[in-house]
Amino acid sequence: MTAQPAALVGHLQSPKVPVIIGAALFMELLDSTAVMTALPSMAADFGEPGLRMNLVVSLYMLALALCVPISGWAAERFRPRQVMLLAMGLFTGASLTCALADALWQLCLGRMLQGAAAALMTPVGQVIILRWSSRDQLLQSMSWLALPALVGPLLGPLLGGLLVTVLSWHWIFLVNLPICLLGCWLILKHVPDFPARSVPPLDYRGLLLSGGALALLVAGLESLGLGQLPRPWALALIAAGGLFALGYWLHARRHASPLVDLSLLRLRSFGVAQAGGGLFRLGSAAQPFLLVLLLQNSLGMSPLAAGWLLVSGGVGALLMKLLAVPLVRRYGYRRVLSCNALLSGVGIALCAAFDRDTAVWLMAVVLFAAGLVRSLQFSTLGAASYQDVPGERSAAASSLSAMSVQLTMAMSVSLAGVMLGILAAADGRVETSVEDIAAVMLLSALLCVLSGLVFRRLAN
Repeated sequence: MTAQPAALVGHLQSPKVPVIIGAALFMELLDSTAVMTALPSMAADFGEPGLRMNLVVSLYMLALALCVPISGWAAERFRPRQVMLLAMGLFTGASLTCALADALWQLCLGRMLQGAAAALMTPVGQVIILRWSSRDQLLQSMSWLALPALVGPLLGPLLGGLLVTVLSWHWIFLVNLPICLLGCWLILKHVPDFPARSVPPLDYRGLLLSGGALALLVAGLESLGLGQLPRPWALALIAAGGLFALGYWLHARRHASPLVDLSLLRLRSFGVAQAGGGLFRLGSAAQPFLLVLLLQNSLGMSPLAAGWLLVSGGVGALLMKLLAVPLVRRYGYRRVLSCNALLSGVGIALCAAFDRDTAVWLMAVVLFAAGLVRSLQFSTLGAASYQDVPGERSAAASSLSAMSVQLTMAMSVSLAGVMLGILAAADGRVETSVEDIAAVMLLSALLCVLSGLVFRRLAN
């Protein structure tokens, strides 16, 4: 880890910087999940078939996937604070474009711009935290970046439902404007302006291959899991993404300074954390999607009631902020991550037991406990990943980590969707049942438990 500037030494205990960066990421993740609940209202306003509204989601994911690989290079080449401000400014303008859209193509343009901005926010935010924090504070600081990913998907549907019901879908985007402007002011006031570093010229071929691979794989996996495209087309996208990935691997072996440095995976902590974290996300990332299906479609809850119930998981994630650092200092990264993976699997398995006879208060308790352990896992995983990453390679590590997150989250939803389809078809049904969802949740729980075996390879 790089040495801290002298002007910052007296402020290392202040949480202002990670809180500000975490809040900016929370806004982006909250918006991306809130949009899902507004798609029917958007379709009615534009006079478009509901199926075409998938473009609002898929084009956002496509732009995000294309731009993630360049984020680390841009943060080093143009100074991380400048890139963060640019990303937030772009997100503000894109949100206004979405809110003022009179046609579907205008909304899709705004969503693509939002995706490009979001691709910069998370990796560049990580670069700022890695250059700002000392090793002693890395866990506490990185936990602020894990929190948005935990709470945003839980609160997003509730916020989206409230705004669409009380006002209109336009307000999902309009609420971003004052938040973005306040965030830019706070970044200028409190976030250090670290200098740019000397970096090799941009690897354009690597950008094309890596961005293309990630975009095709994410689009194919999302389409396969959610049924957005016919299965042969989705499989063709996945196959094309695999060919792009193979092309990038061959390119990176010959290039002196590849855009995405795969050699980072040979660092013990980073490599193990990426492997274990990827397996854990495969099991856990689809849970908001599965819980919504279970509570609304299978158990008959209203969207608002289901949204309020899911908030209990977000409350658990927030409270874990008080316990994460003491637990890791007492037991170490290896023991916390491996044992907590088991507890996370148990929490998902308990959710799989929900049925019409389960009391709502008991569901809330289980979701609260599941939020606690999931928050501890991601808070700890973020810091464990960068234990042995040199400061000068932090931006490259952040880009590679962001690509892994996007890919494994898409794979998680795809795996869940495909399994639900297989189980329903095997029984001659079109709709999924409570038993189908419970079976997929139990498989997800098993993946989380297996990730604990990978984390056993970490140094303690």
